Amino acid sequence: MDKRIALTVNDEQVNAPEHCTVAAVLLASPGVATRVSVTGEARGPLCGMGVCFECRVTIDGEAHQRSCQIPTSDGMVVATRGTDSYPREYEQYLSEQIVNKAYDVLVIGAGPAGIATAVTAAQAGQRVAVLSDDPHIGGQIWRHDHAKPLGRFAADWRDRLSRSSAEWIASASVFASPKPGVLLAETPTGPMRIRADQIVLACGARERFVPFPGWTLPGVFGAGGLQALVKAGMPIAGQRVIVAGTGPLLLAVADYLRSRGANIRFIAEQTSRVKLARFAGDLLLREPMKIVEAAGFAWRLRGIPFRPNCWPTRADGDSRLQSATLTDGSRRWTEPCDALACGFGLVANTELPRLLGCAIEHGFVCVDADQRTSVPNVFAIGELTGIGGLDKALLEGEIAGHVVAGRFDLAAALQRRRTKAFGFVARLADTFALRDELRQLPDAKTIVCRCEDVTFEQLRTQPDIRTAKLHTRIGMGPCQGRICGCATEFLFGWDAGSVRSPIFPVAMKSLAGGE
Repeated sequence: MDKRIALTVNDEQVNAPEHCTVAAVLLASPGVATRVSVTGEARGPLCGMGVCFECRVTIDGEAHQRSCQIPTSDGMVVATRGTDSYPREYEQYLSEQIVNKAYDVLVIGAGPAGIATAVTAAQAGQRVAVLSDDPHIGGQIWRHDHAKPLGRFAADWRDRLSRSSAEWIASASVFASPKPGVLLAETPTGPMRIRADQIVLACGARERFVPFPGWTLPGVFGAGGLQALVKAGMPIAGQRVIVAGTGPLLLAVADYLRSRGANIRFIAEQTSRVKLARFAGDLLLREPMKIVEAAGFAWRLRGIPFRPNCWPTRADGDSRLQSATLTDGSRRWTEPCDALACGFGLVANTELPRLLGCAIEHGFVCVDADQRTSVPNVFAIGELTGIGGLDKALLEGEIAGHVVAGRFDLAAALQRRRTKAFGFVARLADTFALRDELRQLPDAKTIVCRCEDVTFEQLRTQPDIRTAKLHTRIGMGPCQGRICGCATEFLFGWDAGSVRSPIFPVAMKSLAGGE
């Protein structure tokens, strides 16, 4: 039986399993929103991976903490009402030392790609560190799940990392680079300055959200976001869930949620049946093992309706989700539900590569055959170079690991397989490209920027993102445009624009760590 711990949430004592995140505990309490928006809306977690900042609360007197990333501890005090707190005394900051670290290779991101690089480089004798803002190794693909141990393949890679000489820096967010080869990170124990001869970026990807009326209601989650929150301890058994959006992630999410007792009403895939059939045929010829994987999902999800050419148009409820309206292009209908898991594909987390000056094309970091970016001694791997799944991520991680260790012959032996992996990337992008009808979903009052409550009506007359920022503050809230930036790119064709440090909200004392 799980050990129980005691927390105080809004002045009331709450008992929770020891392994939960704070967000999971809050979501287990009906009616508890994590925050109130600038116009008074109740809000709840959306992304489940520390990107959207909708889950921010005050923990032990520290405001604006991302509750989906913070494990619970006995005696913790959580407040969701109000976000103001007094800063720590200046004298305390003066007594704290900025931690300095130096490595041959710094890997940023602890998903499969980052793990593969770290293991490969460490085995070659390099001084390696792996840094991630997650408290556990594995990233989003191999995310920690107390209730369900990792499969043998994933566990083997994580064991290889733990047995290697690579250092693991958990719950750390890189927010600035004062000069080449130097990065500043914020950690639970204070700011850290890291010097590295070579930097490997494995920052992964996040879900793309397309705004529609009601998408800000608590109970509307990212598809992967809901999966992450359930892995972190959020109860889902018996809840009515609609999984909607696009891409193979929908099947994986529905399969996982059903295994945890969710009542999956149906899966709504926006792409057409014709495109799906063509994609399946291509996989059968080129990637037969992926067809086997898809067949496994189909068997476990038997009995659950799968509806191509279908997408959500609105969500409704008083203070939280109660129903969702969907369409197949010719008719609309409303379904009662407790949760709407909705994700329209993935976009690469390019904020740090942009800050470092890496060339970006079509939303991805440009790399050569050795995974080198346009910036000397900076590499990019995994979803940063193209959305292609686990096999591509591991392959690019190993290539980068060999290159940073000077083992170019071993890297070259893997590069042909990398070319094949990019064929799958192109087929994936073509099959699950978003349909034009999704651009018509927002009405005038639909909120596009969740941080600042900026509506579609306020944006549609703006010529570009820079002008829109000046007039509405879109993209200037805590998430720094990570959610609304993808939306406005799809809705209006706006480029994300420049990136400035700090790329995450940080404490003032952390900003003093530069040079």
